[in-house]
Amino acid sequence: MAGRSSTVRIALPAALAALVLVLVLVPVASAGKGHGGASSSSSLALVMVNDLNGNGLPNWGGMVTYSVSTTATTIPEVGTACYQNGTEVYYHEGGFYAGDPWAPADQRFVLQSYVWASGKADCSATLFYMNKKLREVDLATLSFHVGA
Repeated sequence: MAGRSSTVRIALPAALAALVLVLVLVPVASAGKGHGGASSSSSLALVMVNDLNGNGLPNWGGMVTYSVSTTATTIPEVGTACYQNGTEVYYHEGGFYAGDPWAPADQRFVLQSYVWASGKADCSATLFYMNKKLREVDLATLSFHVGA
């Protein structure tokens, strides 16, 4: 019986880590109205670019990007905000469309800033576009945790 209990304690953290990884990498989809009121679909998924500690999860100082899909617009953008103890310590947005003059550099999100000198944070990414009235139209969101 003692051997079984030890196995469960060892397997549980590994299972939780796998679950967290799946939740971070699973696309978040939403449906809404696109141009002209037609139905549209959008998805946003986190993609690791530079995993500094090799754990497969976003960490401070690492680099991420996103896999983006939408039928709502031809000019989607992604904005990412990160918070420590309720204070915004990071914001970056980039265009995910052909012809974006700042691509691919603005599609890379380095998880640090001059105010975010170290430590973990809670982040939220939003897939959006600007409508003709220059108002942001949100298409999908993705929340994720950044480790220290």
